[in-house]
Amino acid sequence: MKVLVTRPEKVGEELTEMLQHHNISAIHYSPFDIVGGRELSQLPSVLASLTPNDYVLSVSKNAIYFAHHILVQNNIKWRDDLKYFAIGKASANYFSALSKQAVRYPIKFANSETFLALPEMERVIHKNFIILRAEKGRELISTEITKRGARVKSIECYCRLTKKGINAKMSFFKQARIDTLIISSCDILNTLLKQTSLQDRKWLIQCLLIVVSERIAKYAVSIGWRRDNIIISTQVNNNSLLETVITYHNQ
Repeated sequence: MKVLVTRPEKVGEELTEMLQHHNISAIHYSPFDIVGGRELSQLPSVLASLTPNDYVLSVSKNAIYFAHHILVQNNIKWRDDLKYFAIGKASANYFSALSKQAVRYPIKFANSETFLALPEMERVIHKNFIILRAEKGRELISTEITKRGARVKSIECYCRLTKKGINAKMSFFKQARIDTLIISSCDILNTLLKQTSLQDRKWLIQCLLIVVSERIAKYAVSIGWRRDNIIISTQVNNNSLLETVITYHNQ
């Protein structure tokens, strides 16, 4: 088993090291560079305009990092009178550590559907609901929360720039006999497939996929993967992904 970890930057590097520690061959490569978003400068004024008990959702550690950085630059603290949310436990802990605020998140699964099932999401009518995210993502949450009566505003806190030379990298991974991919978003999978040369795509589509949601699994099937060659991790965090890989590896 040879694993390509495509999770972004530090979380991807950490997972790669965890796999290697368990004697599983792993390489880290993300097709995106992460940079500050175009709307980041709006965040201080948007936070200041909110009404007490309005909601702020951060969809990832990257969003939290860049959002916190712009507030620190402007000598602004996270407000004590707002309600903060994250999608998963790791992001919630990170958000809480930086903001010094309580951060709520769905316990069982880290995805949009379980987030929308939180009791607080049934009481959003007339609330301002801020989503800290990349240039796109979590459209289901935005759409559904709007239907429930909230005033939703998404702020692009970071954006993902596609790296150059992905084609050559994928050819190298084929030669390195990579047979398993860890995929944490549809964007990552779509980019890898599109940027892989035609002669290497057969190899890519035959790789085992370990994904973090049913939505990604369905998307993978729609672009050529067999459903029986896709495994869904119970959580998005690295510990769950590691456990999923080890379980499969030991079969």
